[in-house]
Amino acid sequence: MGNTVSCCVSPESSPKLPSRQPPERLEEFQTSTEVSDDNTVPYLQHISDREVPDELALESNPSDHARASTIFLSKSQTDVRDKRKSNHINHISHVSPGPLSKKYSSCSTIFIDDSTVSQPNLKSTIKCVTLAIYYHIKNRDSDRSLDIFDEKLHPLSREAVPADYFHVDPEHKLIYRFVRTLFSAAQLTAECAIVTLVYLERLLTYAELDICPANWKRIVLGAILLASKVWDDQAVWNVDYCQILKDITVEDMNEMERHFLELLQFNINVPASVYAKYYFDLRQLADDNNLSFPLEPLNNQRAQKLEAISRLCEDKYKDLSRAAMRRSFSVDNLIGIRCSNAVLS
Repeated sequence: MGNTVSCCVSPESSPKLPSRQPPERLEEFQTSTEVSDDNTVPYLQHISDREVPDELALESNPSDHARASTIFLSKSQTDVRDKRKSNHINHISHVSPGPLSKKYSSCSTIFIDDSTVSQPNLKSTIKCVTLAIYYHIKNRDSDRSLDIFDEKLHPLSREAVPADYFHVDPEHKLIYRFVRTLFSAAQLTAECAIVTLVYLERLLTYAELDICPANWKRIVLGAILLASKVWDDQAVWNVDYCQILKDITVEDMNEMERHFLELLQFNINVPASVYAKYYFDLRQLADDNNLSFPLEPLNNQRAQKLEAISRLCEDKYKDLSRAAMRRSFSVDNLIGIRCSNAVLS
C-alpha cells in the first residue's frame, strides 16, 4: 500500500488504468518485462525498483505524501483572496462587519476547543470536508468523468431533477445536507470524513478525473463507502446504504465500489502523517472561511480532567528523566551523586 505501482502486479498487467505520472517522467523508472526464455515467467520488478522518487511523487500525489499540498486548499485560495480583499475594502469604507461570532477567553472565562486530530468534532469536520468538495467542484479545471460516476446514467433517485441540475454547481448547503444524511444514518465518525476526503483526492489524482455537478454525489458516496469499511471496525454493508438511498440497488453499489478500488489501484492505505496533514489543512480552510470549531467554557469538571491528564504526563516525563539520569552515571559516581562546590564571586 502507498506505492505508486502495486507491489503485486506487473506494471503492464492493467492497461485500462491510467498512469499517475506522465510517460516521459517515468521512462527512467520503468524496467523491461520481456520474457527471457519461452519457458520462463515474465520478470517481476522488486518493489524498491518500482517506487517513484519523492520529488516526482510530490507533484501529483498529495494523498500519499505528507509534504505535498492538499488540492482542496490550493483551489480555495482564489476565493479566500477575494474575500480578504472585499473585507479590506469594507474596512476602508467604514462599513460595519457585523457582530463578532468568535469567542475569546477572558480573566473570568476560558474557552477551549475539544476538537483534536485524534477526536475531531463531527459536525465541524463534515462542514469543512463538504466545503473542500464545494471548492473542488467550483474551481475544477474541466469536466472529465467516467460513466460509472455519471448520475445521468446511474441516478440515485427516481425523482425528476431540474433541467439545469447537471450544469449548475451545487451550493455548499446541498453538499453538506447530502453528506450529513449519510453520516447520521450510518453513524459514521469524524475521522471517517477525513479519510473520505483523502480517497476523493486520491481518485481525482490517480484517475485524472474532475468532480462536477453530474458526478459529485456518486464520487462522494463511493469515497464514504470505502472509508467506512477501511476505518470503522463495524463497517456499514452496501445493503445498508440501499436502505438510506431507497432507489439505488446493491448491484449498482457493488459495481461502483469495484470501479473505485480499481481506479485507486487498490491503494487504500492512509499514513498517519497524511491524515494529520488533511486535518490541519481542513482547520486552515475553516479559519479562512470563518467556520469556527465549537468552543466550550472551561468548568470545574473539565478543569479537573485536564489537570489529571497533565499530572499523568508530568509523572511520565519525571520517570523518563530519572531513568536517563541513572544511565548517565559514570564509574566515579557509583556511590551516589556528588554535588560540586559552588564558587561565589
